[in-house]
Amino acid sequence: MKKLVVLGAGESGTGAALLAQAKGYQVFVSDKNIIANSYKQQLLDYKIEFEEGKHTWDKIKITDEVIKSPGIPNHTSIIQALQEISIPILDEIEFASRYTNALFIGITGSNGKSTTTHLAYHLLKTGGLNVGIAGNVGTSFARKVWSDNHEYYVLELSSFQLEHIHNFKAHIACILNITPDHLDRYNNHLDSYIATKFNILRNMNKEGHFIFNQDDTNIREYLVKQTTNLPQLYPISLTQSTHQGAYVENNHLYFVGDNYNFQLPTQTLPLLGKHNIYNTMAAISIASLLGLSSASILDGLRTFKGLPHRMEWIANIKEVNFYNDSKATNVESAAVALESFTNPIIWIAGGYDKGNDYNLLKPIVKNSVKALICLGKDNTSIYKAFKGFNIPIYETQVMQEAVSLAYTLAKPQDIVLLSPACASFDLFKNFEDRGHQFRLAVQQLLTQ
Repeated sequence: MKKLVVLGAGESGTGAALLAQAKGYQVFVSDKNIIANSYKQQLLDYKIEFEEGKHTWDKIKITDEVIKSPGIPNHTSIIQALQEISIPILDEIEFASRYTNALFIGITGSNGKSTTTHLAYHLLKTGGLNVGIAGNVGTSFARKVWSDNHEYYVLELSSFQLEHIHNFKAHIACILNITPDHLDRYNNHLDSYIATKFNILRNMNKEGHFIFNQDDTNIREYLVKQTTNLPQLYPISLTQSTHQGAYVENNHLYFVGDNYNFQLPTQTLPLLGKHNIYNTMAAISIASLLGLSSASILDGLRTFKGLPHRMEWIANIKEVNFYNDSKATNVESAAVALESFTNPIIWIAGGYDKGNDYNLLKPIVKNSVKALICLGKDNTSIYKAFKGFNIPIYETQVMQEAVSLAYTLAKPQDIVLLSPACASFDLFKNFEDRGHQFRLAVQQLLTQ
């Protein structure tokens, strides 16, 4: 019986362990941290051997293969030791792809992955395809393959999940954008991060399809260097037309391919913001390449509600609109959120600052923001960045205070926007908790 070690017992690792056991492997799960009770119970229920709080090298070194959970960096001692004795290391995505004949739609990018993945899935599902959704969106791909049998899978893929891709082959791949992120994982080398994102093209050939953001400099420049085994290219752009792909012109989106040619007015799009035009173009391109009609796609767009914490409209209170964009944990995400509105904005921002450079936001704040409310334990960096602007700046560590203050400052037609540009874990459990507290605070205003 072939032996398999799974490092890490989160969603990815537990899903991989369940699938591996079902496929006849002798499985051992090792997690240096304490395993969450829900995952521990699953391992117990299926009688999968595991350990927590340590890695026992004598049990690990005798395996045939190792599945590494995405959160484990390659420079950790256990990974280095495995590489020294040449034990194959693969990702859960790679492992799961062995056990399904489905077509894979892989979506990556620094921002917008989740929205695009969910929208593409929604369009395909409402269009009648037998499709599943997995990856970096909550349910691991391995768990989906273990429990379901779909003809298509839409997979959100992080750079971490793409590091150990060997034979995985996407039918359609998409890179939405590339901005500096997770550089501590890649020795502060942007080129290494970009190369990892482009690993999504590995094993693809001219029969495959690659959707990419033509307006993104990092993508465009890296793609120029790739000259062999490229799939068919489908650029998406807000600034230039193309004979194959998608573009915007005269307030219409145009989609052009070998088997489709249609247009949609921009007002039919379900999501706010320039960034969401790219996301929607990518999702519609995926649906078009899989044979869905423009009528079916339009029907799907009408019923898509968007995702929580991503430019999520919460309420209109006396003509003041409240939006929850708690998922905006970096400067680039906050920039596209702020640019989505033409009305004055009371901006709630701040949190754990990961060394942000706020220069990108300065011209946007100057033009659009009427007040800044800093919500964090240490607001020094964001306060310094905007203290010279002719806007009032406030500080608080309580979400309810931030929302109440924003409402007090707002006038009819103003926007109250939570788009932090920072991580959440100084005051909150995660970005979901931060967004949930924002929603509750707004709902309390409704009862006053």
